[in-house]
Amino acid sequence: MLYIHGIGHFHPETVIDNAFFESLDIGTSNAWIVDRVGIHERRTVLPLDYIRDTRNDEPRAAHEASIYTNAETGARAAQLALERAGLNPSDIGMVIAGGCSPQYLIPAEACIIAAELGIDAPAIDVNSACSSFIAHLRFLSDMRPDTAPEFTLIVNVENTTRTVNYRDRGTAVLWGDGSSAAVVSHRVPARVRVHATTFTSDPSGWTKVRIPAGGFFDQSGPAVQAFAIRKTTATVKELMSGLDAPALPEDHSYAIVPSRADAAWFIGHQANLTMLQSAADRAGLDVARHLYNVDRFGNCGAAGAPSVLSQNWDRFADGDVLAIVTVGSGLSWGGALIKFDGETA
Repeated sequence: MLYIHGIGHFHPETVIDNAFFESLDIGTSNAWIVDRVGIHERRTVLPLDYIRDTRNDEPRAAHEASIYTNAETGARAAQLALERAGLNPSDIGMVIAGGCSPQYLIPAEACIIAAELGIDAPAIDVNSACSSFIAHLRFLSDMRPDTAPEFTLIVNVENTTRTVNYRDRGTAVLWGDGSSAAVVSHRVPARVRVHATTFTSDPSGWTKVRIPAGGFFDQSGPAVQAFAIRKTTATVKELMSGLDAPALPEDHSYAIVPSRADAAWFIGHQANLTMLQSAADRAGLDVARHLYNVDRFGNCGAAGAPSVLSQNWDRFADGDVLAIVTVGSGLSWGGALIKFDGETA
């Protein structure tokens, strides 16, 4: 059994609204952006003057121009997660990080974040781009409880605007910066538990979404959106089919029962609002239970879905069920079924 004790998020203060893109004169407008991707604002670690003056012509220079480092934004999300869990950094026995845009090729970003927080524990990266949060939950769910630390800190840091070409309207309007963190445990019960996880990849599609080392974000937009809608819909249905199965059986097999998608909360990969709404509709989800923040924060990669969970952490009641699904480059996708039980022992 894997329990979530606390979750946190952080978004930098600097806002990129659609009017800013209009001022860049790259052939876009507020109406064009909202119609295609449903995004009104996003956040960035870069000064607006830097983006306006350089259009981020040299992504390597963006690291020097940044207001925050990845370690700083990751630590801020982690501090909120630790506060909600009622824990201190010294309570953490392992740190796992991963996402689309680590600041260094080496060392592991988890090591840098752990140092920022003063954590003395094993720290590793498990990267699967935008699907990293679910990859972390699946990886930890497969660990033997007797070999796992008492508490593990998951951190997803995404300051991906450093990789954006601000002359390309098709990709520039998508990305925002944000970080998320979660404190989980096999051994200490909590109100929130991970009931089931699923994760898989299609490596033949690795060319569809890429960020070359030192280069710009690039994707095959229409193909990736169709893939995201299809895999999100299928994953929600798979998770719902296991809703009444025993929690995390050893072989991860699920009993097939009638779908309860209309009764569950849903958080999807925050790529764009058009994609999310299409996937939710196809999965038969209640629009009132579809939670998102992409309209205000843009695509925050691996931090997107868990940041929505963090922003809504206090709204869930005992008995609630949440399906959280992510898709990412690789191509990879997965989901977790989370229950709010009120049971702590």
